[in-house]
Amino acid sequence: MDSQPAVPDPSVGTEPGSGEVMTVKSDVAPADAEQAPPAKTRKAVVIAWAKRLLVVAVLAGATWSLVGQWDEVSARLLALPWQSVVLSLVAVFVGIFLGPLVWKIVLSDLGAPVRFVDASKFYLVGQLGKYVPGAVWAVLLSMELAREAGVNRARSFTAGLVATGMGVLASLIAGLAALPVMLSGRPESNQLLWLFLLLAVGLPFLHPKLLTWSVNLVLKTLRKAPIDRRFTGVEILKALGTAVAIYLCYGVHLWLLVNSLGSPRWDTLILSTGAMALSMTAGLLAFFLPSGLGARELVITGTIATVLPLPDAIALALVSRLMFTIADLVSAGAAALLAYVQKKRGAPVPVPAED
Repeated sequence: MDSQPAVPDPSVGTEPGSGEVMTVKSDVAPADAEQAPPAKTRKAVVIAWAKRLLVVAVLAGATWSLVGQWDEVSARLLALPWQSVVLSLVAVFVGIFLGPLVWKIVLSDLGAPVRFVDASKFYLVGQLGKYVPGAVWAVLLSMELAREAGVNRARSFTAGLVATGMGVLASLIAGLAALPVMLSGRPESNQLLWLFLLLAVGLPFLHPKLLTWSVNLVLKTLRKAPIDRRFTGVEILKALGTAVAIYLCYGVHLWLLVNSLGSPRWDTLILSTGAMALSMTAGLLAFFLPSGLGARELVITGTIATVLPLPDAIALALVSRLMFTIADLVSAGAAALLAYVQKKRGAPVPVPAED
């Protein structure tokens, strides 16, 4: 039988004039060879550890706030009808989970669309930064988490600026409901009437052209590139409407607590909504206090004391604070857990944005 001719191996050859076989190494690396991941720079390592320490500090601050309030408020909380407490807490959760939707709408209008689960993670977890004195921590944490979701720092800062501004305007719109009571109520409530000047100043900035111009002015001041598209009126109204709905939920939360101590009154719902809306803005302006501690309670007490005895109004303001702290911690944990589960299930993971 004739044998088949040997097929020459391209990886070997013979040196001319010799009968020995010479091995030739291929310069082409195997296609499936794994490449070593690039080494992290010292700056990247420092930033990663700084984020971890910030998260730990934020969680410690929120936990300390919860523990510090518990002994003082738990007796009053447990004395309330459990149905009112549960429904009131549900209203807080609904309002809190509407917050990421505002960010999602604003980011989409800026040309940086994100999934709701990603917006929930960087908004809800980032909001825990308010439990550390100084508003800068909440901003920094939200920006870093948004970057991991594919949104660069400039876009997340812009979205945060616009969402916060809309939140203030929405709170003042809802707070108009409490204006008649504030005019005839306790003196400490009258001290906040100047807040409504912000409403007159801020409403014109809801116009797409003026909003885009003002945002670009801020970015120019910070030496950042301007946004490459203009805000749209429909998206602005959607974000503002969602923000107003948040304060309606918070109003229902307080109304349920107030009615648990007296006969149900529907007009108290309007008063409670205005009280919660204005208290949130007062807490935001008192950024040097952890989560506006004291400022929110002052507004709620001064307003609710018009329909309840002062000791009861003070007690409900403290109960409301405790319920918000619990809801903040639980919702942030739920958002982070959901993002982790989706990642484990193989859901697409956003590529961190380059600044």
